[in-house]
This record gives sequence, structure tokens and C-alpha cells, in this order.
Amino acid sequence: MTNNVSGHSGPLLEARGLSKHFGLVIALESVDFSVAPGITGLLGPNGAGKSTAIKLFLGLLRPTDGSAEVMGQRPYESIEARARLGYMPEHDCLPPSMTASEFLTHMAQVSGLPPVHARTRAADILRLVGLDEERYRPIGEYSTGMGQRVKLAQALVHDPVIALLDEPTAGLDPGGREEMLALIGRIGHDFGVSILLSTHLMGDVESVCDRIVVLDAGKVTEEGDLSRFTGETEMLYIDVDDRRDELAAALAARGVEAVVDGLSLVVDHASDEQYDLIRDAVVETGARLRRLAPRRRGLAEIFRSASL
Repeated sequence: MTNNVSGHSGPLLEARGLSKHFGLVIALESVDFSVAPGITGLLGPNGAGKSTAIKLFLGLLRPTDGSAEVMGQRPYESIEARARLGYMPEHDCLPPSMTASEFLTHMAQVSGLPPVHARTRAADILRLVGLDEERYRPIGEYSTGMGQRVKLAQALVHDPVIALLDEPTAGLDPGGREEMLALIGRIGHDFGVSILLSTHLMGDVESVCDRIVVLDAGKVTEEGDLSRFTGETEMLYIDVDDRRDELAAALAARGVEAVVDGLSLVVDHASDEQYDLIRDAVVETGARLRRLAPRRRGLAEIFRSASL
């Protein structure tokens, strides 16, 4: 894969005051966000406006107000902008009687590749997604996981600058989901194809994305680097197998305030000096230490805080 974004220094995708109404139904209302190179998660519950946003960037819909831009161009006005995009739809839309090889070759030719180059490109992409040995079987005989890989392959076959993936792990079992996310991570980080991953699953975003945009009820509630939301906090968690109450008393005697949280003791804003005091208290009480580490925040807290 050799795509590039030469000549464009801004975001790959950008929503500016973007609104889309369907009659009285408001899918998006005056949203602003951007998508930079890398893997960005578009996260939100069902009905949040994620699929509508994708269709606006694809040029399949026109905004009610504002704009959706692809590398500075409006896709509903520019074929060139649309040509730079790949799209993996959520719903099943594959031709069951065609082989994966035939389908990918056709999609490559539709995108402008000559027949010989299209066949070579199709073979390369099917190998990349792990379907090399199955490429001559009719798609109708494929498992759900194999079908998802074909949909991903057709989104990549024309070498897009950015691929928009709508619920790419839908219908997959835990093992298949992990494999799909690993494949997406490899494509985004090793092959230079930027990705917008739309999902309602926080675990998908946490496992593979660099940045995140959170949509809820047609509005952006959070946006930024993933590390900003899942980084370590200043709360220190102390997990012991036994003598938790004795340890809490020993900490209090040293002026270290610890509160019980489930099976853990938590020290808020622990200083370097307190780490030494905690170590001494553990040794004094003989408690068996399982973990002493800052707490890592999960994306679930974004939704909790947003709903308050």
C-alpha cells in the first residue's frame, strides 16, 4: 500500500457545524470534529449519528447545514474526494454467487485499475486479510468472519487514503473480533492506511484506536487522543490478599489516608514520600501485596460522565 496525502496538511476528514435532519428527526446537530492520520474511533450508542456522519463524508448524503470535508473537499460535490475513501458497510451486501477473487477484481476495476493490475491487487489484498486460500470459493459459503474480511478487503482494494469502517466486528465471536481488530491495527499502523472505525463497543476503540470522537444523540461529547481518556489517574490502588484492615490502620498511623474500594485500598494523589510509607506499612503488617499501581481509566466513564 502506497497511498499518501501529499499536498494536504490539514485533517483527512472534518465536520464543520455539520447538521443532518430527516424531517423532524435530528441525526446530527451542529457538530464539529476532525479526523487526523492514524486510527480514529467514532464511538457512540446506536442512534447516536455515527452512520449518518459516515454517509455524509462518503457523499451519499448532503448536509442540512454545515459541511463534511474530505481533505478540504466536499465529497457530495467532488468525485476526487470520494475516490480517496474506502468504505466497509455494516450490513451484509456481498454477492453470494461470486468468488472473493472475482468480486475484489471487479471492485478494483470499478475504481479505475486496468484488468491485469486489478487481479494482482485483488490477490494482494485477499492475502493481507487472510483469505488467500479461500479466494476462489463462492462468498455465499463463507462464515460471518470471512464475509467481514471480504468487506474490509473491498474497502482497501483501490488503495484509499482513509477507510471508513462501520461496525467492523458486528456478528463476530470473541476470537473473530480479536482477529479483526488486530488486522485493522496492522493495516492502520503498518501499511499507512488511515481508518475511521465506527462502533458502539468501547473495547474495540480501546484496543486499536489512537484518537476518539464520541457521539451521543447527534452531538459530539468528547474528542481527543485516546490516552487522554484511558491514561493513568492520580489514584493509587493497593491490592492485598489478606490483612487489608491492618494495612489500612498502619497507613493511617503514618498519615496516609486510604479508602476501601471493593477489594482495594485507594490513596488519592499519592506522593513519592507516601510510596515509601506504603511500602513500610506493607512490610510491617506482613500483608501479601498483589498490586500497587495507579488506576487506569476506562472509556465507560466517558459515557457515565456525559449522562450526568
